[in-house]
Amino acid sequence: MPELPEVETMRRGILTIVGATVVRAQRTPCAKRPIEIKPRIDRLNKKVAGQKIKAVERLGKRVVVRVESDDRLVFEPRMTGLVLIDDPPTCEHLRFSLELKNCPHKKLMFWDRRGLGKVTLFSPVEYQAKLDSGTLGPDALDVSLDEFCQRFASTKREIKVALLDQSTIAGVGNLYASEILHQAKVDPRSRCDRLSKSQWSKIFKWMVEILEMAIKYEGSTLSDGTYRNALNRSGGYQDKHLVYDRAGQTCPTCRTTKIKRMVQAQRATFFCPNCQKKTTKRNSKARA
Repeated sequence: MPELPEVETMRRGILTIVGATVVRAQRTPCAKRPIEIKPRIDRLNKKVAGQKIKAVERLGKRVVVRVESDDRLVFEPRMTGLVLIDDPPTCEHLRFSLELKNCPHKKLMFWDRRGLGKVTLFSPVEYQAKLDSGTLGPDALDVSLDEFCQRFASTKREIKVALLDQSTIAGVGNLYASEILHQAKVDPRSRCDRLSKSQWSKIFKWMVEILEMAIKYEGSTLSDGTYRNALNRSGGYQDKHLVYDRAGQTCPTCRTTKIKRMVQAQRATFFCPNCQKKTTKRNSKARA
């Protein structure tokens, strides 16, 4: 689940480790499904032990810890991963840790309930080749309106599906895509190539506003309680959701229509049929 706001909250929450020295990297004993850690833990430890942490960065939906050799330790939370410096939600799902010195916190930890996350150490060359060379689209909070439109406008994909494609724009996931399209009053089934300039401007505007507001509230903790910030505390933006996971409830925007749930590309989409009317080829041309 963690999307750009949650991962950015994690990044900001562990900034105190900058300047710390890595004592040891270790795969935490765990009886649950093992996560993918590359390279093998003994090799990873050999490369990072004794290294000072130079920076904590974010790449799309990944937390990146850069050490003084410029190797980068990349944490990919996927569905339920968390990067923490305080006690984890449970001990049984703790997967990986960096023991630290010269730091207020003794450990940087990666916790993952479902075991779908990844921890990977990249050399500078590997990082450039695999993650920083165009395989990911521009960050959703760094892209300009013009580039945003250029990257989407010609595809025939449905707008909700397209927004989830990290190679087009990095950072937006299932939850925030539903919220963005609701505020922009765009039906999630609308084809990208049939949206007007005005609709693209509204989608872009609400993407930036919603992501920034969600960061301010430190992300969204859903009903399963899985997402926590770096200090193992709940986010607050879930209280601001208008449509996500609210199927059957009255839309808080129009106050007349029930929110609907449907599946697009195997992901749940929530929308208001009254507020978000589908764009057709004819009315798209009329508005352009």
